[in-house]
Amino acid sequence: MTGAPPRRGALRPAAFLDRDGVINEDRGYVHRAEDFHLLPGVVEALRLLGREHALVVVTNQSGIARGYYTEAQHHALGEHLRALLRPHGVQIEAIYHCPHHPEAALAQWRLDCDCRKPAPGMLLRAAAELGLDLRASLLAGDRASDVAAGRAAGVGRCFLIAPAGSADGADSAADGVFASLLDCAKAVLA
Repeated sequence: MTGAPPRRGALRPAAFLDRDGVINEDRGYVHRAEDFHLLPGVVEALRLLGREHALVVVTNQSGIARGYYTEAQHHALGEHLRALLRPHGVQIEAIYHCPHHPEAALAQWRLDCDCRKPAPGMLLRAAAELGLDLRASLLAGDRASDVAAGRAAGVGRCFLIAPAGSADGADSAADGVFASLLDCAKAVLA
């Protein structure tokens, strides 16, 4: 997980965002800049959400545990994301990732941890390190595990980003289901 130094003062709301399938196309174990493509409307959605929320990416990255790519490659892709957004005035406050998987090919990452969603570890760590108000925050993810992590962490509102017919059972646990992050942002901030 990659965070930032602790902040002092009043707690702030966050928009916790899954990465693959919410921010960028989920092409399976995306780890190279040339394979990283922002979804339509994401820049506008992040700009809208960023007006009132700290933007925090929380992403399971089992490709590290499976040996498909390294943590250094994951961090480089995070910097690529930030570079894509910077000219649009969008700032990602922090990117947290879980490199673990209980059946990992690489022993160093073979772990049933508290940070792999649906566990709430990444969100709780971000809240502590960044001074975030979980109850005033929102989460947008594309899987039931995202919504479950948000609920377990005490995030105030949890939304599912799922194109029509693609919800994986999380729709009943979510506070709303949207076809895109932009649709979600517009509804939340209306």
